[in-house]
Amino acid sequence: MQPTIIPASTATSGPTIPGVSVDAGFPFMQLFSGLGTGWFSLAGIIAILSWVWSVFTIFAYILSIILLVLYVYASVRKNLYVGLQTQMLRDAERLYDEQFRGVIHSTRLQDVLTHSDSENPNDWKLAIIEADIILDDALKQKGYPGNSLGERLKNVSPQQLNSLQDAWEAHKVRNRIAHDGSDFILTKRIAEETIGRYRRVLSELGVL
Repeated sequence: MQPTIIPASTATSGPTIPGVSVDAGFPFMQLFSGLGTGWFSLAGIIAILSWVWSVFTIFAYILSIILLVLYVYASVRKNLYVGLQTQMLRDAERLYDEQFRGVIHSTRLQDVLTHSDSENPNDWKLAIIEADIILDDALKQKGYPGNSLGERLKNVSPQQLNSLQDAWEAHKVRNRIAHDGSDFILTKRIAEETIGRYRRVLSELGVL
């Protein structure tokens, strides 16, 4: 009896593993698509550089917009801060003027009157010099430009100050006292007239 020969199975059926689909258009896949030959793919290099540049461009645009917004915000805040500081300085100056400027002017004017009532010609000169300083300060506060009283008076018109001529005449006497010194003979009459001129000007300016 001959044995029965059972043919061996030529294939064994097993579980099927699903394949992973990789998009060949992705830059990194293109870059290494030539690894089988040992070389990088030129198309892959170009693709990855293009992708990096696109990402960089988008990032640069976003960063530029953020910086622009921050710049505008900082500029607005700076202008508000400067405006606030300016207003605070003005308020402080106004408060100082209200509290002390009147006292200072009152004290100076009292010194002018005290010196002008003296019988000493040197006191008359001091009274005129002090009155000239008060007038200069008054014009400064009114906003008239200039580096000296003479320059400020040149920027005042008779329409702005009716007693402008009195201011000029009084200032001329002061200049003679300052420049001529002891050579200038100041009489009681000239001293009284000069102080009277200063008082008319200061009264019109609201100092008296």
